[in-house]
Formats: sequence, C-alpha cells, structure tokens
Amino acid sequence: MKNLIEKLRQELISKSDEKVKKSGERFFREAVKIHGLKSADLRQISKEHYRSLENKSKDHVFGLCEEFLQTGYLEESFFACDWSYNIRKQFLPDDFKVFERWVNKYVTNWATCDTLCNHTVGSFIEMYPEYISGLKKWALSENRWVKRASSVSLIVPAKKGMFLKDVFEIADILHSDKDDMVQKGYGWMLKVASQAHQKEVFDYIMKKKSTMPRTSLRYAIEKMPAELKKKSMEK
Repeated sequence: MKNLIEKLRQELISKSDEKVKKSGERFFREAVKIHGLKSADLRQISKEHYRSLENKSKDHVFGLCEEFLQTGYLEESFFACDWSYNIRKQFLPDDFKVFERWVNKYVTNWATCDTLCNHTVGSFIEMYPEYISGLKKWALSENRWVKRASSVSLIVPAKKGMFLKDVFEIADILHSDKDDMVQKGYGWMLKVASQAHQKEVFDYIMKKKSTMPRTSLRYAIEKMPAELKKKSMEK
C-alpha cells in the first residue's frame, strides 16, 4: 500500500505546475494544500492507477482512500473520492460510519466535500435510503462542511427526482444558517430538485423566501424559467 501511494505521490509532484497551483488556490477562501495539476491530468492519473490495482476489495480500497485523505492535499482527496465511488457496488450499510468519519475528520473545503458527497455518499444513499436520517443529523452539526455535506449528498438523487420530502426537511434545518458555504449547498440541492419537481420546489421557495438568505434563493432559482425567477425575487 505504502509503495503504491508513494509512487502515485511522486507522479503528482513531477507533473505539478506552479501556475496551476496558484490558479487553483484562488478558488478557495481557506488555505488549501494543492500540488498543482490540471483536472484532466488528475483524472487520467487516477484512472490509470486504479486500473493497475490488483486488489480492488472494499477494505483495501478504503484503506488507500484513508491514506489519501490524511495528507490533506486536494489532488489526493480526489483519488479517495474517485476510488471509493468506483467500488460503490460493494457498499454495505455499515459503510455509512466510514463516510461519516471521513466527512467529519478530513473534509476541509468545498471541493472535497462536493466530490465525495455528490458521488460516493450520494450513491450510498440511493442504495440505502434509510440513512437519510443520518444526513439530517449532519445538518445539525456545528461543522460547516458536515452541514454542507448533508445537502450536497442529495444532489444526484434529487436531480433524478428522488427524496423530495427529505430535500425539504434538510433545507428546513439549514434554512437560517448564516454560513454562505452552507447556504450555497442547500440552494444547489433545491435547484437540482426543481428539475424534476419544479412546481413543488417553487411553492416551497415562495413560502420561505421572506426568510431565506439571498444566496440560497439565487442558487435555488437559477434554472427556473424567467417568469418564475422574477416572481421568486419580488418582495
């Protein structure tokens, strides 16, 4: 395991670019650790090294993911997100504890939060919807990234029209949160839910708009028809 990770890390270092690093840092308000690779190169490296794995059992891959996450580097967290999603067919109910630990312990920026939760956690929730109750507990956390994770984990399912009642319940919990990273997360969740349930989401927004933070509102109505956008923004 250590040899593989060291080999992969050396490849990241050898292909890093200072200009890409500086450009990437500008997307974050908080300090982030970045090697400095273009997204296309990073995806290719991830794909090639995952393909070369002889042992793709869940325990082995999860162990590698944990090693990647521990470094704090954005690119290495991408490997953890990508590889854990690759083995989604092996997910079992107890894996929620693993994902919960990762979110609480290692997620420190929006990119890692969204990549891990949109795909790995979102797929898990589709397989085991009873664990949405766990997401609602995340929404009550004091950790901004755990709160954001509670909503962005439903991005892909909500886009498919799934879990609308739960989308509204999580939005209710996060409704008055003053953190714009949280506001953007649940606004995004409402936006994708509206693609399958436009009327229901519009009605929800109209009921909440007097107290909904403007950031959340703008995200939520972004994809709505112009006339509904206008009505949503009217005082």
